[in-house]
Amino acid sequence: MRGMENASLAALMTPAALVDLDRVESNLQRVSRYTREHGLHWRPHTKTHKTAELTALQLAAGAVGATVATPREAEVMATVTPDILFAYPPVGTARLAKLLSLPPRTKLTVALDSLESLAALSRAAQQAGRDIGVLVELDLGMRRVGVKTPEQAVALARAIAASPSMTWRGVIFYPGHVRAPLHQQDEAVREQNTRLGAFLEVLEREQLKPEVVSGGSTPMLWRSHEVKGLTEIRPGINVLNDRNTASLGACAWDDCAFSVLATVVSTAVPGQVVIDAGSKALAKEEGLAPEGGYGALLDQPDVIVRNVSEEHGLLDVSATSWRPRVGDLVRVVPNHVCAAVNLHERLHVLRGGTVTDTWAVAARSW
Repeated sequence: MRGMENASLAALMTPAALVDLDRVESNLQRVSRYTREHGLHWRPHTKTHKTAELTALQLAAGAVGATVATPREAEVMATVTPDILFAYPPVGTARLAKLLSLPPRTKLTVALDSLESLAALSRAAQQAGRDIGVLVELDLGMRRVGVKTPEQAVALARAIAASPSMTWRGVIFYPGHVRAPLHQQDEAVREQNTRLGAFLEVLEREQLKPEVVSGGSTPMLWRSHEVKGLTEIRPGINVLNDRNTASLGACAWDDCAFSVLATVVSTAVPGQVVIDAGSKALAKEEGLAPEGGYGALLDQPDVIVRNVSEEHGLLDVSATSWRPRVGDLVRVVPNHVCAAVNLHERLHVLRGGTVTDTWAVAARSW
């Protein structure tokens, strides 16, 4: 927007991914205080930012390690932490080979939900001469991956304990189906307690009490302590936040640390402003905000990105008096930060509104 452009921003080729380090540090301190207060381990998911630098900041703020979903993420994050959780079914020869080629110092834990994936992991680990910790994935309502019953969890845990090079460590789940606003999550918390409690009760009865009970998500982050038995949480988005997270009340708008810098390229259509950030910069992902759209302006959140094509973003200015000029800069907060970051090769780091550094999004590739 006019007046916000400093020399360093104006020098960037747009669209450009920006990270406000002051807001990042505030977000990290907030979750660090929360986890310390409630005795939870914090193992953030790095799929959101895919950068070693942000993982290093998370570790410095108190995280115990990193959660990853791809072998490339594991490879990049292993350069800054020796403790990696691979929270994705370890299926496929190439995927296993990449994981097991991590530095020997890496303590690798893997989540899985089938005997087939366990057998392949055990064989590969034996061949590589490595010991791997294993968590059984539970389905507590997401209906994506995970065993469905306590009996299945017991059978898989026993198989893990009996498999060469495997160590049974506990259970993992992801409440990604919970997208209600923070103050409307009472029923979801009760459901998580009921479902998780049933698994934990049977596992303990069978002398398979989990050392690790890993869960959590950004939408449910601030109610994690209400889930009985939980030992660690894996929020990813909260380090940067996005429009969806703000819509759910899981962060304030001023906590959004990621934005895409864009240039106004056309004002020819009345009530509309066109910017040079489209689906290839913001991601074309539907949002949770009732007014729809694919993002909103950081400094003027009532201005919505109403539509996107590949290289064009259409701002709806019909309900505002704001009228930019061609060439003005704007900053867009996307609906889903994880999808947006993955579209950029680098993050331009801001301190006090000035670009001070550039970080490679090194874990984008497989």
